[in-house]
Amino acid sequence: MSEHESAPATAPRKNIEETAETKFPRGLVVRLFAYLVAGHLFAGFLYLLFEVGGN
Repeated sequence: MSEHESAPATAPRKNIEETAETKFPRGLVVRLFAYLVAGHLFAGFLYLLFEVGGN
């Protein structure tokens, strides 16, 4: 390919909602939400233990 030839044009991108780069797998979202909730509940439990143990 010489420097004056252009590369073949690629197909236009699909709508932003249809691209895989913007979608998270459903299982990942559910797992992330569960870990966040469980992590905050565990942190709250530890906080409660330290509050009760400090008195």
